Amino acid sequence: MTDSLSTEPPAPHPAHERDQRVAKLSRFAAQGRPPYGRAFEVTGPLAEIRAGFAEGRAVRATGRLITHRDMGKSIFADLHDGSDRFQVYAHKPHLGDEPFLSFKMLDMGDCIGVEGELFTTRTGERSIRIARWTLLAKSLRPLPEKWHGLKDIEIRYRRRYLDLIANPGVRDLFRQRSRIVAAIRTFLWDRGFMEVETPMMQPQAGGAAARPFRTHYTALNADMVLRIAPELYLKRLLIGGLPKVFELNRNFRNEGLSKTHNPEFTMLEIYEAYSDVRGMKRLIEALIVTVAEQVMGTLQVGEGDLRLDLALPWREVPYRDLIREKMGADWFELSRDAMREKAEALGLAIEPAWDAGAITHEIYEKLVEKSLKNPTFVTRLPAALVPLARVCDDDPTVVDVFELVIGGKEIAPAYSELNDPLEQRKRLEAQAGEAGQPVDEDFLAALEYGMPPAGGMGVGIDRLVMILTGAETIRDVILFPQLRIKKEDAGGDSPPAEPGPNP
Repeated sequence: MTDSLSTEPPAPHPAHERDQRVAKLSRFAAQGRPPYGRAFEVTGPLAEIRAGFAEGRAVRATGRLITHRDMGKSIFADLHDGSDRFQVYAHKPHLGDEPFLSFKMLDMGDCIGVEGELFTTRTGERSIRIARWTLLAKSLRPLPEKWHGLKDIEIRYRRRYLDLIANPGVRDLFRQRSRIVAAIRTFLWDRGFMEVETPMMQPQAGGAAARPFRTHYTALNADMVLRIAPELYLKRLLIGGLPKVFELNRNFRNEGLSKTHNPEFTMLEIYEAYSDVRGMKRLIEALIVTVAEQVMGTLQVGEGDLRLDLALPWREVPYRDLIREKMGADWFELSRDAMREKAEALGLAIEPAWDAGAITHEIYEKLVEKSLKNPTFVTRLPAALVPLARVCDDDPTVVDVFELVIGGKEIAPAYSELNDPLEQRKRLEAQAGEAGQPVDEDFLAALEYGMPPAGGMGVGIDRLVMILTGAETIRDVILFPQLRIKKEDAGGDSPPAEPGPNP
């Protein structure tokens, strides 16, 4: 025989629990408590109420009900408003029969407003003794069974709202991201840079080599692309007399997904007239160090294998030297076939049509870049890789650029910008011919009016946030990352069937 005192009843099926919650809507309405309320003025966030705690102080607060402990004539519950958790106490003699019985009907996940006074329980818990309460939003779906420790990575990314409810660390990470972006803006504003906005929908892609997303503008009957980079428009502003500009916005590249790639990503691009790549080097050093100290409070960021030291000075090394360190001092004297053989011996897949430069860059991207942990400026890249950069005065086969690599990830490429319109035309025509695309004639025409020598730089904000917070994947620092599109079940209460997000 089953001992009913020692056996808990089975938890209701999520669909049945939803039905029960829906049934309460009319009951609350009949009691004069509309299940979806209006604005509720508060004393302040729960974190501020806790910081300013004083016995007997009258307060008004709101939050989501995350625990509900019924003691008969008393109910202890916890509210969470995103800033803190705070206990509230409903006592039948103090609250009144009807409000107390209605409070008993509340479910975890409901959003309520409370009015009352602060007091400390016998166990030392700071609490709000409720005098009045208001239902602000009835939750019709139960929170995940272990909402306080939601681990299913598929649910976390697809239903970020549940992730934010369940995991305080996730909320903290995105607050840090917000502070990082704000600190970057302030840093640049304080140095005289002007924030601008350029088109995100363009007649043709430019400023980078990437496959664009294509769309059609019906009103103009014109095919358009979502931008892959804002570079060519920002350079037009240098030509127009705006000497220090930056844009912090979205780029779109119709390419793969990985731990470090999302097709929609946040990019900072900076241009300064009469500067060069060395000016950009000083700028990015100061920017990252300043932001890390202000937001993270340290230059030692990340944990475990992701631990990084951002303290200056940072290493600077030419691209070819890194290749020689990996592949041998004679690498650039080898034949193409010998290069291919050595690369394949290291496990790389080399396409038959690749020339020596493509093989070399595959080695850099797959083997060398990933090994650069602490901040490293990789300089003097092959000119064929960077058609918008000025060549080095002492060697026209390489360009006056750097790629800043941190934690094995490219964080910030920067150039001494090419401002020779005739040479720029040659390079863009060569690049366009390979891709079968027209050149941007308007940009080339603008360049012929005279663009001052300049330094330009792009900073991948998502990757920088990864570095500063120690996040392992780009999906962890984007609120709504792109995932494989599929039909979600209408109920949404059981985990999706596929094993996980795209690799």
